[in-house]
Amino acid sequence: MLSIISTKRNVNLAILAMQFGLLVASAVGQAFFAGKQDADKASGQIHVPTRSSSPLFRGEQGKQRTEIHFDPTTHMVTMKLLVQDPNGYFIPNIRREDFVVYENDARQQISTVDIEHAPASLGLLLEFGGRTPGLNRLLGEEVSRAGRQLVDELGQQDKIAVWKYSDKVEKIVDFSQARETLDGLFYGLGTPELSETNLYDALIATVDQMRAVGGRKAIVLISSGLDSFSKASYQDALKAAQGSDTPIYAIGLARPLRDLAELHGSNTGPSARIDWERAAKEMQEMARASGGRAYFPENTIDISPIYDDVIENLKVRYVISYRSSSDNMSSPRKVRVELVDPTAGKPLQIVDSNGKTVHASVVVQSSYVPNQPSEN
Repeated sequence: MLSIISTKRNVNLAILAMQFGLLVASAVGQAFFAGKQDADKASGQIHVPTRSSSPLFRGEQGKQRTEIHFDPTTHMVTMKLLVQDPNGYFIPNIRREDFVVYENDARQQISTVDIEHAPASLGLLLEFGGRTPGLNRLLGEEVSRAGRQLVDELGQQDKIAVWKYSDKVEKIVDFSQARETLDGLFYGLGTPELSETNLYDALIATVDQMRAVGGRKAIVLISSGLDSFSKASYQDALKAAQGSDTPIYAIGLARPLRDLAELHGSNTGPSARIDWERAAKEMQEMARASGGRAYFPENTIDISPIYDDVIENLKVRYVISYRSSSDNMSSPRKVRVELVDPTAGKPLQIVDSNGKTVHASVVVQSSYVPNQPSEN
């Protein structure tokens, strides 16, 4: 009995020691973080994690829409904006005192600065058809795998609708459906039947359906970029993308499909005459025109880094609020946001964990009109 009591006492002492150790470690960690923040303030620097030296997307991203809301009762302005490095990665750790807002060249008094991780509604558009049996089999496998990975990346409050297209567009999942219904969806897609591939028509139709969706939203297009018989032209699709209120994040399957076709000996006959480069260029331009991004992975075995990039670019924003000093309620108000070292009054210096300078750009619309709603 004494042995059992002694054993219990030793276990309790060990638990207490472990808990004390955790408290000490937590206190040390908090002190270190606070000390690092104080050191950052003293040095006038912001430290951020080291990111990839090149973007995951290809080409140039188009103009992104930002949000500015004006409350006529309080004259409070709320701006949702991006701060990113030259490769399009979000820059964290910027404090309220590092932002300076000018309205009509008059400096404003900032009330709050927060970071928002907004829920999003994603319209997933999948290519699912073509005129070559070999490529269709490979296509079915690629879009199924890519679709499953996207669902795995979504947050609990995010919503998704799914369309597939061949010679026509078909909605197979609505935004209102439970996420659980998607688990078996991508496994059950099978092999597309022989058909035309009408990308331009499908993209225009999806853009139109996404207009009714509110909040933060995007179209994720998973496609080879090929179009065989659309009624609309490429210029029609490009115009629709440019006039859309929904950015398009395009994931091109040209590279994996071409490589797999060569591996399986399917890259003959009609497949040999496919202009893959043109297809990729058109996808890139449509994404850019909409304010989205285009990605061209070597394969779809693991494209979660691409989805991480999409979600960060779409959902994460700095939110700045201030009370406007202007009384003019009808004319456009010019807006400018700068990053400044508050201790020296100089441009804010941002460095990564390797000590390399990170050049930041603030993405925000240049003006707003108080009595007009802002675009998302």
